[in-house]
Order: sequence, then C-alpha cells, then structure tokens
Amino acid sequence: MIAKQELDKLLADTEQDSVEKTISTNDATKFGEAICSFCNDFPAHNKPGYLIVGVNDDGSRCGLARDERILQTLMDFRTDGRIVPPPVIVVSGFEYPDGYVAVAEVQPSFLPPARFKGKVCIRIGPRKGYATDVEERILSEKRSSFASSWDTLPCYGSNLNDMSIEIFKLIYLPTAIDEDTLLANGREIKEQLASLKFYDLKADCPTNAAILMFGTNPRFFISGAYVQYVKFQGPDITSDFDFERKFEGDLTTQLKVIDEFAKTQVVKMVLPELGGDYVYNYPHTVFKELLVNAIIHKDYQSNAPIKFYEFDDRVEISNPGGLYGSVTQENFPFKNDYRNPVLAEAVKNLGYMNAFNVGILKAKKALEKNGNLPADFIINQPTHFEVIIYKKQR
Repeated sequence: MIAKQELDKLLADTEQDSVEKTISTNDATKFGEAICSFCNDFPAHNKPGYLIVGVNDDGSRCGLARDERILQTLMDFRTDGRIVPPPVIVVSGFEYPDGYVAVAEVQPSFLPPARFKGKVCIRIGPRKGYATDVEERILSEKRSSFASSWDTLPCYGSNLNDMSIEIFKLIYLPTAIDEDTLLANGREIKEQLASLKFYDLKADCPTNAAILMFGTNPRFFISGAYVQYVKFQGPDITSDFDFERKFEGDLTTQLKVIDEFAKTQVVKMVLPELGGDYVYNYPHTVFKELLVNAIIHKDYQSNAPIKFYEFDDRVEISNPGGLYGSVTQENFPFKNDYRNPVLAEAVKNLGYMNAFNVGILKAKKALEKNGNLPADFIINQPTHFEVIIYKKQR
C-alpha cells in the first residue's frame, strides 16, 4: 500500500493519468469508472492506479472528516460484481491537519478488458471515458500476451462452429454488455467474443471458457465437463441407487437446468409439527451456491466430473481441484481466489452469483436458518474439494 510520503508526491502532481482525485464521498459511478480504468491500464504503465478521495484537483485537502465508511464503500467494489473481473484493491486512510484522505490503490488486471456495469472504462492522459472498438481489441490482445488461467487459454482445434453463437448473442451478451453499447455494437463476432475473453485473436480460436459456456459439445474438447448426479438408497456408495443423471452441454443452459433440478428433485418439504411452519430438508440456496462454487472452481484439466451425490441422510458435492492460489485452510472461506476467473465472471453475469466470494458464507447462513447441521468442508486435500450437507431431521 502507498506510504504517506508517496501520497504527498501524488497530491502535488497534477499531470498523472494514473491518479483520480475527487472531493465526492458517495459518487459510486465516478468511483467505479476510475477503478475500472486503472484495472484496464490502457497506457500499459504496469503500475497501480490511485483513486484519492477528499482532495481537490490541485491536491489540496477539502476538509473531509474522518469516516471509515468511505473505505468500506471503496472496498465493496472488490466483491459486489459491479466490476468484472473483480479488481484487486487495497484501501487506506490518511490524517492531515486540513482533512482526511482515503486512497484506493488499484492493480492492473491480468484479464482485461475489465467492465464497470458492462462498460470498458479507460484513461489516456487527460482523456477519461469508454473504450472504442479498436481500444477494446488492444486490451483483448494485451490479455493474450500474459494469460495464465486455464479458462483464458485458447482451446486449440476448436472454431466458431463448435459454439452456439445464438446462445452467446441472445442469452449471454445482454447480461454482460450495457444496452447502449449493445445497440451500437457493429463488430464482427470474433471481436465481440474476444472483448469478453471468449476468443483468442492471436490463436484464432475460442478459449476454454467459451467452449464451456457456449460449446455445442464441450466434452469433445474437455472430457470432464459435466456434473454427475446419483441418488443412493442408503448411507454410502455401496448402496443401491434410485436414479442417475449427467448434466452436460453448454453451461449457459446447464446452470439453469441443474438449479431447477436441485430445487424440484432434491429439496423436499418436511411435514411440520402440528401447527408448525412448513420447512424443507435442505434450503434451495445451499445447492445454488455450492454447485456454482464447484463449477467455477473445478480443475477442468481433470477427466473426472463434479459429483453431486444424494444419500438418505446427506448430500455430497465434490470437484477436482483443491484450494487455489492465495486461499489456504487458515483463511478459507474469507479469502477469494479463482482458478477459472473468466468462468466466474460469466456465471456472475448470468445471475447465478450475487457477488464474489460470498457463496459459501451464504450457504452456511441458509443451513443455519433452515435448522440443518453445519456443513462439513473437506479442504485438506490437494486434488479435490468436497462439502457434505446434512439433511434436516424432523
């Protein structure tokens, strides 16, 4: 995080395009556009950008009173989904004799273009605004040069014929791009896909994320891209089973199908005590959150599927791929990191995540509210992640 001496230098410099100064304390649009533009780092400074609250354009303080709520307002942009992919931000407050100053230090994104409410914001010198088609293309090509997550990599051997362009255009695109930009969009399909990280322009083929989200047959390229549901009659996998189903195909469609299946076939009403309220064996929210968590965190280089097993007293959900990146047994579930950040962004845009890094906490709260025992999270295995959800007893 920036030190006070460094901040003093930034306040005195009126020409930097990596600094946004404002006296507003609640202009969410201005904050979001500034943070998004620093994420995109269009001038390629490869250095953080700074949103500084409580100062005038000339760097003088405006007499702002100390208010920790400003820091929280800035931090909320990390997880609430207004900016995708989620930005890396560190915030801090500084006391001066003539007023309080809050600073958000924003790191350049490794997955540009970043979007604030569907718009790509950039800064070039004194110019601030939304990226043109050409500028979006530059950001997309910039991403290809240092793509590191599996879902951003090109799916070699695939082409546009392996995707449902109709699903992308009619279902997904309106969720990811604001209406004005969508109406003015005259770019060819490859560039539209590339701007959302679904096409690698250098390799001239869809990315792995595109095949998962819109592929006509994802398992042809990614063999473990499915969810296996089994309902057992007893307490373990040696028991006879009543029913088995595979959820496979493009995730844009299958996310809805899986959610509806869990809601209607796994969640059941439990008869209440005489005069009591109706309750359920499992809260629907717990499956919505934990199945989505398994899908976006799965190691898709494994041929094994996501397992969704229902026993007579519990449900087990497991996916290949243990805790990832900066997430450890000690900081789980309060720290977030994404094995498949583009996939997480896409699922968020489709409405299956309300915010980043809150799914497991929401699932825990839903179980508590419904009267279920706490779930068990098996997080000490390097190759898989598992959660056990216990059925509510009468």
